[in-house]
Amino acid sequence: MSENIKDTELSEKEAAKLAKKEAKKAKSDADSKKSKKSDKDKKNVFSRIANWFKDLKREFKRVSWPTKKTVFNNTTVVLSVVVLGSLLMFGIDTAFLRLLNFLMNL
Repeated sequence: MSENIKDTELSEKEAAKLAKKEAKKAKSDADSKKSKKSDKDKKNVFSRIANWFKDLKREFKRVSWPTKKTVFNNTTVVLSVVVLGSLLMFGIDTAFLRLLNFLMNL
């Protein structure tokens, strides 16, 4: 039974060593890919910019643009709320000003 435990421990140690080796190999592969990629990025700056504009054009086609009627209705609602809010604030400000003047004159 102790031999089985030793075999298990040994295989766990070996597995840990293999995992470390694989991690190092993956890291070195990633580093080499990064260096290759950075070389390509330096060479293809203009193609990257062109691809960005192509993607931008594709995204603009996917946007659901509102109709003129929707824009007009939303603008009307926003302006109405702004005007009503301004009138409300003017009324509250005027009321507090008169209250303050009344208290000062007592």
